[in-house]
Amino acid sequence: MLDDITQAVLARQDVARYLRGGHGQSELQARERIHAYLDELRTTQRYPIYRALKHPLYPILRKIERIQEHVGIAQDVTQRGRAIYISNHKSHLDYLVEPLVIDDHGIRPPVIAAGINLFGGPLGLIHRHVTGAIPIRRNAKDPAYLVTLKAYVAELLQRHDLLFYIEGGRSYTGELKSPKTGLLHAAMQAERTDSSIVPMAVAYDLVLEDHILAHQGSKRRQRPFAREVAEMVRYAVGYQSRAFVTFGAPISLDGFDTESRRDVMTLAHAIRDAIGRLYKVLPTAVVAAAMRPAIMRRELESRADDLIGALSTAGANLGVRDGRHAIEEGAEPLAARNIIVVERGGRFRVRERTVLRYYARTVQHLLAGSRRPH
Repeated sequence: MLDDITQAVLARQDVARYLRGGHGQSELQARERIHAYLDELRTTQRYPIYRALKHPLYPILRKIERIQEHVGIAQDVTQRGRAIYISNHKSHLDYLVEPLVIDDHGIRPPVIAAGINLFGGPLGLIHRHVTGAIPIRRNAKDPAYLVTLKAYVAELLQRHDLLFYIEGGRSYTGELKSPKTGLLHAAMQAERTDSSIVPMAVAYDLVLEDHILAHQGSKRRQRPFAREVAEMVRYAVGYQSRAFVTFGAPISLDGFDTESRRDVMTLAHAIRDAIGRLYKVLPTAVVAAAMRPAIMRRELESRADDLIGALSTAGANLGVRDGRHAIEEGAEPLAARNIIVVERGGRFRVRERTVLRYYARTVQHLLAGSRRPH
């Protein structure tokens, strides 16, 4: 017996066309490949258990103060129809923080699209059978997989809201990456007239994996998630941070042609730009961007003032008032993280240049075309 979503996927035009064979395979082989990918993608969300997950995860979540901005937008959109949440991606904690902010305010939880590397071991079982996460094979080229994924997401949106990350994976440099269009295109193919895209941005004073991400630089191969978890546990000692989750004005899908690659790319860049403007600029990022290898407090404060002025002109979502505020709130967390050193006499020195650059680059998208302090 096939469940209703599987039947709906198999009935979709693109999938039916693939099932007729071709691509160097028989109809039977095509059907076996489609069904294998459907089995991999199948997910179940159990809402009562989902809410209870807050308690076993408390040791991690208590280190993070969740702060929402404009959550009423999500409440309005979900009351009117289907919500497609699209966010930037900073940390593995995003999968916990953003859905919990939604749940904290009584909004129905979305299904989450997550990298397939997160689906090993006990956490994978929670993702698949409780939170309702979909395992995504990033950079997959297999036509059978791509047609199945897009059809599955399109049908899932008939039943659930969806949350996914426009950058694909986490940013390893700190920058807001170029948008990926696969899941966006799949969501557009759902063709629900009551769907709206809700851009979201998540920002942390300190990213739990900052040292790991910054030193890896660019992702050359998929590492086992268990290894990443072990490294995160190491850096969680003494970790405290705020997490800002900011919701933006909904973006309509009206007027965008699903079959036009140009339209899909135009929409993807509009969403990415909206997320960039929502991203909360925090004191740690300002201090990192204003720092020099060695600098006195007065000069650092002046450079931070100049930077904040440029960010304000760019329409940034500022979480810092001026240079003095940036140093008072941002220097100590960076020093506690062994990224900078605050010496006697008010001299600041860089200890972890690579990690400092990671934080500095988090505001780079807002300064494109602007004159930055040197």
